[in-house]
Amino acid sequence: MKKRKIDNFAKWRNEMKASGKIVSEYPLFEKNGDLAELIGVVLGDGHIRKFPRTEELSIFSNSNNPGFIKRYSDLVYKIFGKRPTLTKHGSTNCIRIRLYQKYIQKRLSVPYSPRGKLNIRIQGWIFRDKDYILRYLRGLYEAEGAHCVHIPTGTYKLFFANKNESMLQNVFRLMVKLGFHPHASRNNYSVQISRKAEVCRAIELLQFRKY
Repeated sequence: MKKRKIDNFAKWRNEMKASGKIVSEYPLFEKNGDLAELIGVVLGDGHIRKFPRTEELSIFSNSNNPGFIKRYSDLVYKIFGKRPTLTKHGSTNCIRIRLYQKYIQKRLSVPYSPRGKLNIRIQGWIFRDKDYILRYLRGLYEAEGAHCVHIPTGTYKLFFANKNESMLQNVFRLMVKLGFHPHASRNNYSVQISRKAEVCRAIELLQFRKY
């Protein structure tokens, strides 16, 4: 049928597009806090893959973190208008939030995976707005961040870890822009905040792990 250029589903497909059951247009997303946070979490712990007729967006989560899973599956649904599927990833303790749709990479302006050695830039509309910066950072920290406290020594830490050098530089730059005093560690590929008051303030501003 393909060689003869016969499409038995053309009439049905056109009817579905007319009724809105099949999406026929993919406009750019509204630039807002939700989009900034989704971009952050995708850059931190997600990937975009291209197929001949569609694209795949995946965000990975520890299955013991139901708050993360709900927040970002809901955020994907809110932005894309389509409910993602949740599946266990292999034999590991990992849940994949996955969605297929066209032009995902173009609309998010996030490079296809793998991104390990790419130079990732902060999108200008995010960098110019403090609220968008906070939501962007929240997505990044929810994906690749950690918070630890050692009461006996009074040690407080908020980490962001990623092996992409440009991502570390971006987080460092944004935290400085927000008034923090981070330091970078090349040994463990991280940006850290170590002052107790700043750690507490950052957690509150980013709403880190608050679902």
